Amino acid sequence: MTKRLGVLTSGGDAPGMNAAIRAAVRAALDQGAEVYGIYEGYQGMIDGGNYIRQVGWGACGGVLHKGGTIFGTARSPEFRTRDGRRKAVRNLLLYGIDRLVVIGGDGSLTGANLLRQEWRELSQELVAAGEIEQSVVDAHPYLTIAGLVGSIDNDMYGTDMTIGADSALHRITDAIDAITSTAASHQRAFVVEVMGRNCGYLALMGALASGADWVLIPENPPNLDNWEEKMCAILSEGRKMGRRDSIVVVAEGAQDRRGNPITCEMVKQVLETHLGEEARVTVLGHVQRGGSPSAYDRVLSTLVGAAAAGLALAAGENDESMLVGIHQNKITYRPLMECVKKTHELNDAVRNLDFPKAMELRGKNFQESFRILRTLIRSMPHPPTPGKERIRFAILNAGGPAPGMNAAVRAAVRLAVDQGHIPVGVFRGFRGLITDNLEEMEWMSVSGWAPIGGSELGTSRKVPSGGDFYAIAKTLEKHQIDAILMVGGWAGYQSMLRLYQERANFPAFNIPLICVPATINNNLPGTELCIGADTALNSIVEVVDKIKQSAVASNRCFIVEVMGRYCGYLALMSALATGAERVYLHEEGVTLKDLERDIGMLKEGFEHGKRLGLMIRNENANPLYTTSFLSALFEEEGGSLFDVRISVLGHLQQGGDPSPYDRILATRLAAKAIDFIEDHYRKGEADESAAAIGLLSGNIEFTPLYEIPRLVDEKTQRPKEQWWMELRPIARLLAQPGPGFHSHQM
Repeated sequence: MTKRLGVLTSGGDAPGMNAAIRAAVRAALDQGAEVYGIYEGYQGMIDGGNYIRQVGWGACGGVLHKGGTIFGTARSPEFRTRDGRRKAVRNLLLYGIDRLVVIGGDGSLTGANLLRQEWRELSQELVAAGEIEQSVVDAHPYLTIAGLVGSIDNDMYGTDMTIGADSALHRITDAIDAITSTAASHQRAFVVEVMGRNCGYLALMGALASGADWVLIPENPPNLDNWEEKMCAILSEGRKMGRRDSIVVVAEGAQDRRGNPITCEMVKQVLETHLGEEARVTVLGHVQRGGSPSAYDRVLSTLVGAAAAGLALAAGENDESMLVGIHQNKITYRPLMECVKKTHELNDAVRNLDFPKAMELRGKNFQESFRILRTLIRSMPHPPTPGKERIRFAILNAGGPAPGMNAAVRAAVRLAVDQGHIPVGVFRGFRGLITDNLEEMEWMSVSGWAPIGGSELGTSRKVPSGGDFYAIAKTLEKHQIDAILMVGGWAGYQSMLRLYQERANFPAFNIPLICVPATINNNLPGTELCIGADTALNSIVEVVDKIKQSAVASNRCFIVEVMGRYCGYLALMSALATGAERVYLHEEGVTLKDLERDIGMLKEGFEHGKRLGLMIRNENANPLYTTSFLSALFEEEGGSLFDVRISVLGHLQQGGDPSPYDRILATRLAAKAIDFIEDHYRKGEADESAAAIGLLSGNIEFTPLYEIPRLVDEKTQRPKEQWWMELRPIARLLAQPGPGFHSHQM
């Protein structure tokens, strides 16, 4: 018997839900199941009729860029009643649906599990009432549930990120960036309220990403009775140091240590009273929930959606409901009610004013980000501790520019200065070390750098050789440099490796050497994600969304060329995020047989009503089959069915303000890099004092520089193992329908 899967969204909408719907539907169809969309959440399940409709491959085409949910969502008080759930079971049985993918918050997922628990009993009640035949119930003896968390609040235990949270963070960061410019123009204070209910994730990360001056979250209120005076004193000192604006971020559930609400209006009055100036309030509201999903949310939702469909179809009678999430960059499956219980436990801790427990349950990354932010929001650093040795470290950017470099430099400088150390900025990368272009930096040297793209220090791809090492050693000795912190890409890593290898010849290089990965190519060893790659991916997705709109109007195939050199990360991830039908990677190669198949696929699609085609090509996918060659070939073979256009995105991928993710990643890595320098100071001759920092399985790890040659392919300038290549089958599965399907949209 063919399995039938129902897919529904419930509770508040969140950007990325449509990507999850698309993935769940297409993955289930690929496994031979029939799929039904349940419209308007649980209320649609209760009402039945036209609210439960079979959906095919094309029904969820063209939805990746859309916010909200194409299936609709609604609160359903009736579903909370036993009679309401009995109606829901009746309708599911009428359609033969006994497997569900439910996308919603903890309430929606709890309701789904309750339905599963009551399934057999409610089914028998329906038989006794003559509403359902016993044979139908026998054919569907149990219900299986796979849950996905759709919530901008990122407030559910069991997954590192919930669907929609990254998109909401984009809205918040963009808004605060805009507010900051007008606040600086008028030398004014702004209070910004963000969503999150009892969870301070959006407020904390929004403040960290935007460089805000103060944040109030429910999990860790100010621990002073006179916190108002303390906040205003810090803001006032910041003005004296040269800041022209003051931004305070308030979570909607913010409270003091006694549980009294802290509202935006209260904060506004405090600022006006103590600072003697006008303050303005901006409540961002539902703008955080709406709009097109970010690239991260599209990819996350796609991966968990496909996994949820597979789980629901494979589950048996005795398998409990599961939550499909992501942890340490990998898809995870956890018992649903265990996650709900932990979530309620955390919310209870906030309500009961048990703040240490609340912070503990939020997790290590949340706690670490809060500690970093407490330092960054100071108006001035702590004075140096008497007797503590002050480290002079050079900080530079090297390699191609990557959005987020400035955020990393800002964090490193301020965290180091706060600990009494002396950062020395190097201009134009290793050229600056060679030509002695250095300057000491202070707290305010990096004011306002967090949201700025590019590199304020300047960068270059110069890799030192020959006499350059003598010049660099001389510069280091002249400025008494005790360590080097390099934020950059492939050329920066090669340069730092050369310094390490020259230690025997130049004693000046026997100092801590630390590399922080920053490149849009995401091609560096020792890390799964590099600073700048997320921003570049979002830039690509925004442009491709517009390209698809233009292509639909005129039966057109676009071939989009993206950067990455020999690394296909940007190409594959942008294909996942945009629904491209084909992605050409150097890692896989391109053959004539591939191109023949692709032409056949395009022609068949356009013959059956298809209106657009989208192919994404990594810039170095193949030296012969170039973007121009592909265009000419497809144009010739397409005949009158479709025409072909090229879009080479070029350096727009390297530009733009960094995304919230890149700003936060840059800040976290910079903080750990400063710790590394402190830990290895005066241990310069040890191999472990030269390392590359990176994010591996969700944790920040260090890879010794002597390991770098073993981990990389020098010819292609990329790691030998690239975790994201495991996603290739999913991209292929979701983009191209199986036999018998004709997709009009992607």
